Amino acid sequence: MSNALKEYLSLSQARVEKALEDRLPSEQLLPQKLHQAMRYSVLNGGKRMRPMLTYCTGNALGISLDALDGAACAVEFIHVYSLIHDDLPAMDDDDLRRGKPTCHVAYDEATAILAGDGLQALAFEILAQDSSITATPEARLKMIIALARASGSQGMVGGQAIDLQSVGTRLNLPELENMHIHKTGALIRASVNLATLTKPDVDEEVAIRLDHYAKCIGLSFQVKDDILDEESDTATLGKTQGKDKDNDKPTYPALLGLSGAKQKAQELHEKAIESLSGFGMEADLLRDLSLYIIQRTH
Repeated sequence: MSNALKEYLSLSQARVEKALEDRLPSEQLLPQKLHQAMRYSVLNGGKRMRPMLTYCTGNALGISLDALDGAACAVEFIHVYSLIHDDLPAMDDDDLRRGKPTCHVAYDEATAILAGDGLQALAFEILAQDSSITATPEARLKMIIALARASGSQGMVGGQAIDLQSVGTRLNLPELENMHIHKTGALIRASVNLATLTKPDVDEEVAIRLDHYAKCIGLSFQVKDDILDEESDTATLGKTQGKDKDNDKPTYPALLGLSGAKQKAQELHEKAIESLSGFGMEADLLRDLSLYIIQRTH
């Protein structure tokens, strides 16, 4: 990771942690157990990759961090809701997330379901009325639509459904990519697109290039996740290592082999960088972030 990216991520991570905490309901607010579970799931660490993408995209477009806090929080609340539900016994049945007991283990299954539901609703409430977002009402509506599409049956939820249906089957490469374009990639693209929509005068070609960048890194992020599931360990990952393999889920290493999966990640990184060819130094953080995604260790 470059020093510039490391410094920026540190600054942005501290910023988003405070922004998330400020927007979550107090633990003392009824129903207390539900709000405690929501805060537990959001404020227990995490890479905050999606908010970082929102901030880095805003940096490339000259948007102030103040104007991006709401969008950054909204996309992270959707992400955490998805993790809570993914970990449930009816889904991946996992008991470890970010190095701590999953929400349904720390609380109970019903509370975990409701905590996820609460975070999902909170994300759209933020886009609709958070005072940090200075976009026009028309732009706010576009942001709400973008996040809804990325989260729903044509995005993340649809990808999770395909994932569950694919257990024990062998997908070809286009089928595997389609699954992850929806399951993982859709929300990563939304992280970039929400920042773009914050600035209504962004050139359409610029928006298209940034969206393609996000599509590439969304896939490379999942490829790297699959590689880490093979090569890393539970303590480093903060979640159960080898879970996908044990559950007989289709992965990039299973389809391409480890070396093939690493080559695929590199190719996607190169395509992401190519998408930014029309940008100058203002997009260096995005370039560095793409490289970090395929070089990370957890």
